[in-house]
Amino acid sequence: ALMRAIPNMHVFQPCDGPEAKAIVKAVANIDGPCYVRLGRLAVESVNDPETYTYEYGKGIVMQKGEKVAIVATGMMVQEALEAAKELDFDPTVVNINTIKPIDADLIKELAKTHDAIVTVEEHNVIGGLGGAVAEVLAPEKDRCPQYMLGVQDTFGQSGTPAELLDHYGLNAKHIAEYVKNLCK
Repeated sequence: ALMRAIPNMHVFQPCDGPEAKAIVKAVANIDGPCYVRLGRLAVESVNDPETYTYEYGKGIVMQKGEKVAIVATGMMVQEALEAAKELDFDPTVVNINTIKPIDADLIKELAKTHDAIVTVEEHNVIGGLGGAVAEVLAPEKDRCPQYMLGVQDTFGQSGTPAELLDHYGLNAKHIAEYVKNLCK
């Protein structure tokens, strides 16, 4: 949130090692200030290190589906993909690796083709991915509702990453429950 508010700042949050490596290489060629947000929890790779290519400012549809688009960033991409397996339908799962500038075209398209967008981040929903998506959707007339899963305007706690994801309702189990309840 702090970095998004700085003029001309580029903000990135890779979801795994191959993406982090590609983003760091891209940052070296960007003229202007850049911030790469990395989590402390080791994550499984969802991108093939041999074939992955990073495209500046473009979100990645990791799984094409229907009804709900789960838009995630960083380590929450893995949690969103796991949550998708627990649902009785196939949601779309999107990796937003560049928070600023955000892929507005992709977000607008998701808002036209889905019943709801759920943003998922291990960050305060104020000023983070959820806020960035809301800023894109606010002026749009042809859009679905947006819901934000993240830290809800509270101070952080101490604990292991797994404990914290559970505490804040951000692990795959909680994401799946949230989406199931939303679809009722």
